[in-house]
Amino acid sequence: MSSPGTVYIIKVGGNVIDNPGFLDSFLADFAAVPALKVLIHGGGKIATRIGDKLGIAANYVNGRRITDAETIDVVTMVYGGLVNKQVVAKLQAHGCNAIGLTGADANIIPAVKRPVKEIDYGFVGDIPTGAVRTAPVKLLLDAGLTPVFSPLTHDGKGQILNTNADTIASSLAVALSEHYTVRLVYCFEKKGVLRNAADDDSVINLINREVYQQLLAEGVLSDGILPKLDNAFAAIESGVKEVLIGHAGDLKRNTTGSVAGTLIC
Repeated sequence: MSSPGTVYIIKVGGNVIDNPGFLDSFLADFAAVPALKVLIHGGGKIATRIGDKLGIAANYVNGRRITDAETIDVVTMVYGGLVNKQVVAKLQAHGCNAIGLTGADANIIPAVKRPVKEIDYGFVGDIPTGAVRTAPVKLLLDAGLTPVFSPLTHDGKGQILNTNADTIASSLAVALSEHYTVRLVYCFEKKGVLRNAADDDSVINLINREVYQQLLAEGVLSDGILPKLDNAFAAIESGVKEVLIGHAGDLKRNTTGSVAGTLIC
């Protein structure tokens, strides 16, 4: 259950954003969360579709988008414009006074361009420890506004950077934990962390560091869940009260006292 000093940092995955009916249902539940809240969204599939229409093909290496000069323009338009403003408008329709943001707004999330090593990821941003500026976010929350972040940051020199939404959620959660009791919730199309990726009911309800190492050794975790778990443990170890990974349709349960999905502790 929430307390007066609780903030929910809720990240919703691209597969939910890409499904209008699913998204509307999720946003209705999000608007009803009985506490202060922040939403972080993806939108990669929409960016890929619009890029294709513009003749700018998506390029992935090891599941990560290469963000060249043309692609950063596309993701800025789609994430910071189309998707973000549609989400904000839908939340207003549900009585949630949302405000759309990127990490560049109010200099909330400065980042650094990822160094070129074996792979040049282009205009991709990594968030240094302690970089998130909480004062503007706290100001918005105290004013009764609900921040909605797109997965974009900036380098402080005028360049927008494409940044992993899970990482933004984790970084915001850690930073805000200095001021609030923070609960971080990753919402996507699965019921939680699965022991068997082909079995939606094989949810692992509780994962600590020891269990995580055992699961890694067994090789049972799908690649897509690993960044979420890494970000979850980083958040827990830096002051976040709890992290939940679960189905977007279970948000109401996961913000009103019960747990559906995987609890990271």
